[in-house]
Amino acid sequence: MSVYTVTKTRFTEGVWEGLVAAKEADAAPPEIAVTHPERSLGAVSLSDTGTPGRWVLRVPVPADLIGDGVQTFVIADARSGETLESFTLIAGEALGDDIRAEMALLRAELDLLKCAFRRHCTETP
Repeated sequence: MSVYTVTKTRFTEGVWEGLVAAKEADAAPPEIAVTHPERSLGAVSLSDTGTPGRWVLRVPVPADLIGDGVQTFVIADARSGETLESFTLIAGEALGDDIRAEMALLRAELDLLKCAFRRHCTETP
């Protein structure tokens, strides 16, 4: 188990941000490695928050890695190799199929609820 945890704070303007927290307040800053199946991302930055054992992690997502399909990025402790967090971008047709499937499921559930409600109304005096 890693001595660090990563919690996402936001993802905006192509930059994923998170808070890295150490279990021990006097821990040294971690060495963070962010990888994508195609390559390692080198522009990762870690800055001090002013609170011992806490750092802000910024991961700029390169524009050439944004495209159709599912893109997964893994954030790991470079010293131990342990995965701390990951995030996924979904775009294009993969996203369209997912949304259509989700809408179909919601419609089916709504129809089921309507039938149950109508039956309840007719059976209740």
